[in-house]
Amino acid sequence: MSDTPSTRTSGPASAGSLFDMIATGVRFVAGLALIVLVLLVSAEIVSRFFFNHSLRVVEELAGYLVVGLTLFGASLAVRKNSLFQVGFIFDALPGAVKRVMGLVYLGLSLAICAVLIWYTLQLVLSSFSRGNVAPTFLMTPLWMPQLLMPLGLAFIAIFIIERMMLTLRHGETD
Repeated sequence: MSDTPSTRTSGPASAGSLFDMIATGVRFVAGLALIVLVLLVSAEIVSRFFFNHSLRVVEELAGYLVVGLTLFGASLAVRKNSLFQVGFIFDALPGAVKRVMGLVYLGLSLAICAVLIWYTLQLVLSSFSRGNVAPTFLMTPLWMPQLLMPLGLAFIAIFIIERMMLTLRHGETD
């Protein structure tokens, strides 16, 4: 039995093992970030409650982790085709129209993603070249957390390309 999207019973449709490996990596990083976020917030709660002392870095690090989790999670949602869709309108369309509209939507999404990647990379490069740091206790070089934006958007773009490949290859729209 072949492992095509139509014969598989679990998980999102896949355009190949490269996309599966990327998704596994994204899931691992997002899971690790979530664990670190929970541990940091828990440590801050314990520190404030029992010792009346703040760790002073948790708010900053938690903000960075939330941004990364949001973008990485959005990329996985794109892969599962569960993001940016108005189902009741799309489901009412005939199959051929669904496929064309799906490809138009994916093309526009990819174009917007490319523009966002470009501008967030410009932000990262500007912060790096100017040596900007966060005005916080850690004084984090801003290019480091800012890099999460183009990286997360790049994963979204990768999975949009996968959706396009699947739509062209198999006519999948859902």
